Amino acid sequence: MEAETENATVDGVAEVDGAHFGGHIRPTNLAKDRVDRRKSEHQTGKRRVVVAIRQRKGRTLPFVVRNEADGVAIVKRVVKPNTVIHADEASHWDSLHAQYNARRINHKEGYSIDDCCTNQAESFFARLRNMIQGQHHGVNPKYLHAYASHAAWMEDHRRENNGALTCRVLGLALHHPVSRDWKGYWQRAQAA
Repeated sequence: MEAETENATVDGVAEVDGAHFGGHIRPTNLAKDRVDRRKSEHQTGKRRVVVAIRQRKGRTLPFVVRNEADGVAIVKRVVKPNTVIHADEASHWDSLHAQYNARRINHKEGYSIDDCCTNQAESFFARLRNMIQGQHHGVNPKYLHAYASHAAWMEDHRRENNGALTCRVLGLALHHPVSRDWKGYWQRAQAA
């Protein structure tokens, strides 16, 4: 992991957290036909976790993984050593104490205690969840990273005026090569 920290981009103070998206199983109408949706045999396999690394007064970096614990390796790759990291009390974040100044918050006691919180990461998840449920009504796990990146970009630039954002988006779109993921997307959907 040491070689990977050379490309680390986040420093200062950062918040790390994860949230589950997708894989909802609709309960049946009759109670006698319902199953325990928490058991793996009743899961759809489409549930993913978005791990967000949110630098205070900086950017939001979202990553899509299977389990929140997979976010530890990502944090070690993109966050510079000796960064102050705020995380919740989930046990997988324990290994961050060796390399970072990790501060932990127990959400059973409070959401912000002594300036330790993950509120900015939680705010990002709330906006991403509202975007997915309100605008898109669901997202395929294959494309969840694109929607999370879009939400992070909007979150990071939400205080800029619309004219500046339009110029920025247009400039980025014109200077970016053709996306192999999105080119012909609507044509593939009609052929299926």
